Amino acid sequence: MKISLNTIRSMNKHYGSADDVTKIGTDALVEKIGAQLGAVEEVTSFGKKYQGIVIAKVVSCDQHPNADKLKVCTIDDGGNTPSVKRDANGYVQVVCGAPNVRVGLTVAWLPPGATVPATIGLGQDPFVLEARELRGVVSNGMLASPAELALSEDHSGLLEIDGDIKPGTDFAEAFDLSGDVVLDIENKMFTHRPDCFGYLGVARELAGIQGMPYKSPDWFVTNPTFPEPEADILPLTITNELPELVPRFTAIALRDVKVGSSPVWLQIELAKVGQNSINNIVDYTNFFMLLTGQPLHAFDYDKVAALSGGNGANIVIRNPKANEKLTLLNGQELTPRPEAIMIATDKQLIGIGGVKGGLDTGVDANTKNIILECANFDMYSIRRTSMAHGLFTDAVTRFNKGQSPLQNLAVLAKIVDEIRQRAEGKVASRLIDNNHLDEKLNKRGSLYPSIKLPTEFINARLGTTLKAEEMKKLLTNVEFQVETEGDELSVTAPFWRTDVELREDVVEEIGRLHGYDKLSPELPKRDLTPTPQDALLKAKSQIRARLSKAGANEVLTYSFVHEDLMKKVGQDSGKAFRIGNALSPDLQYYRISLVPSLLDKIHANIKAGYDEFALFELGKTHGLDHVDKQGLPVEFEFTALVITVNDKLKKPGAAYYEARKYLETLALSGSLEFKPVSPEMQKYPVVQPYDLNRSALVNIKGGAFLGIIGEFKPSVTKALKLPKRTAGFEVDTAVLQPLLANPASYVALPRFPKVTQDITLRVAADLSHQDLFNFVRAELGKVQPHNTLPTLQPGDIYQSANDNKHKNITFRLSIASYDRTLTDTEVNKLLDEVAAAAKTKLHAKRV
Repeated sequence: MKISLNTIRSMNKHYGSADDVTKIGTDALVEKIGAQLGAVEEVTSFGKKYQGIVIAKVVSCDQHPNADKLKVCTIDDGGNTPSVKRDANGYVQVVCGAPNVRVGLTVAWLPPGATVPATIGLGQDPFVLEARELRGVVSNGMLASPAELALSEDHSGLLEIDGDIKPGTDFAEAFDLSGDVVLDIENKMFTHRPDCFGYLGVARELAGIQGMPYKSPDWFVTNPTFPEPEADILPLTITNELPELVPRFTAIALRDVKVGSSPVWLQIELAKVGQNSINNIVDYTNFFMLLTGQPLHAFDYDKVAALSGGNGANIVIRNPKANEKLTLLNGQELTPRPEAIMIATDKQLIGIGGVKGGLDTGVDANTKNIILECANFDMYSIRRTSMAHGLFTDAVTRFNKGQSPLQNLAVLAKIVDEIRQRAEGKVASRLIDNNHLDEKLNKRGSLYPSIKLPTEFINARLGTTLKAEEMKKLLTNVEFQVETEGDELSVTAPFWRTDVELREDVVEEIGRLHGYDKLSPELPKRDLTPTPQDALLKAKSQIRARLSKAGANEVLTYSFVHEDLMKKVGQDSGKAFRIGNALSPDLQYYRISLVPSLLDKIHANIKAGYDEFALFELGKTHGLDHVDKQGLPVEFEFTALVITVNDKLKKPGAAYYEARKYLETLALSGSLEFKPVSPEMQKYPVVQPYDLNRSALVNIKGGAFLGIIGEFKPSVTKALKLPKRTAGFEVDTAVLQPLLANPASYVALPRFPKVTQDITLRVAADLSHQDLFNFVRAELGKVQPHNTLPTLQPGDIYQSANDNKHKNITFRLSIASYDRTLTDTEVNKLLDEVAAAAKTKLHAKRV
């Protein structure tokens, strides 16, 4: 938000505000704004660029002897410019090619030595004028156009200065530019303060933070009246099909408007904040937006009427229809998003409500009749439309902060009055106030009811000892209504304050106006009892610690993925939330599982020279299959890991068991159950990357579903260029949490050597490896010698091509005693007992 200190000063004087809020000086004011209002990003000496420019009057204007398009002029500068050649009458000769140069015209003269304002701040040396010959005739400087004065893009003619200004007057002094400073205050600081996007709001705050009372102009705070139509009525109708998104839409028609260049003072005011002058009607809408923070728009009435189907101009507020297009004022054609608030006639679109007007109904030099609109739009809808189409206008900046609907009539009445006086417009319709606000708002004159609170409530939170009257003065300085009864305040926020709803809001306001630097820097008293640890955060910390100690590396990937990645792993992007304003084209969808993000990182790491590694991530997933009652995504916390080995290493074994080692690092193997994945489970996104024949569902023993573990489909391996020895798992972090609460206790290793022997059992082909493993481990527990530590590991699985009824499964037993060295005979006898049990119960044969 850019503000001119000279404009603030002159505005306060014009509207009768008591004190000069800028008198403490620029540096002190910037410091105070930074401490109590918002961060000042830049301070620009705006008036300096107009130094040396003089107001002059054209005395004569003759044809150039050597150029058809040039005129030789003499100008009267009051004789005030030194070191310039003059004729016998004391006038100065200037050559000019502007078509509107003529005798009697008051102009801006840039004498030799002056700098052209439009060339300042362009990253190169500015252009300094000198006396020079043009086609054989000496020109002392130049007469300036609005473009050369950096007021607009209009190069077509000279700036014509109205009013009785004496020749020789310094341009900067004539238009109150001497010493003018423009402050650029960070917009983010005003996100909750839409009133501060206008000069009135900023001036009020500058008074408040300096302890000065401020009085808004009467036209802004009193109920306005609109004149009766002064001429033939122009038929105008408003139809609002979106009352929830457009709670108030006011409009009025004026006829016989004189459209032309804006007064110089108005062009300068717009230039101060970086806006170009267009014409007087458009400029007045922009000026009153800058003044009040309330955007306005002007339509060409006759163009709207020509695009309407009935008598006169018909304006409809609605959503766009399918495939409707709109050409904006800047020439951009777009197809609006389906939920956008559109301004239309009963035939076609003519603007995006609260964002930008349409080219077909813009005000131009031929406009005679206009419609002035002052409305209030839903801030969230405006922001979504702005982001969807990349439209970031001054109106959007203000509307997406939530402007007060109670200021519309005052602002509309003021601009109507201004155009009647300055552009000869005549009111040609009655006011249309399409108002869908709660009646209580209109009667109360404030967005929120009065807030009652004791001074003790405020002082206890600020650490102050302010009295009720002191608090009242701070608030009434910025036009709050405050009543006191003993030590209790009753506070009513003015209608432009959309942010003061709670008692805590009043506390914040008093603290800010009093000055946070005046608050005592004392720590609040509090209970020293430690805050209980968050169980989920603790679980995540334990997971990270265990997996990293086991050799895995944690990664943090984006929560968004490309549709192409989802297709490669067999997931349906139609099950995922699509991002409306994605960070990049590669991040279009919320991910519905974590493993694809990890798989996407494997090939790059293999290429980088890492041949064997494990990656894990803890993160959230979302999907369209899981939403709450409001249609918002339900978040799930998952832990995922992938393990891979470069094919060139030719490492034997199955990757499944490598992944399982990591999973059993998180939860003791005896606490988990592994079950085959049925084809029906393939519909779930988390299962889709896995090869069902080489994967297993994981449950907590006798309890909840935990997740899935396994190797990946050949199609996934091929699409993502994965090594063949790649596997992984994805488990629910919240379900895993109880298994982390009681970690395995430390078990000392026996000091006697271990004995290792294999056992191979020939079993039925349909017996799962997991069931046999569990059986062998259970039988070992029954027969193992006292005070020993056995370890059972998977070995080979073999099935003859000629025998589809049986398979051979090998396990490796390592066992050691804490008391003595075991013998091979003892261990073999132990395995014989296991084999006998397997024969009896499973019809297995030891081979």
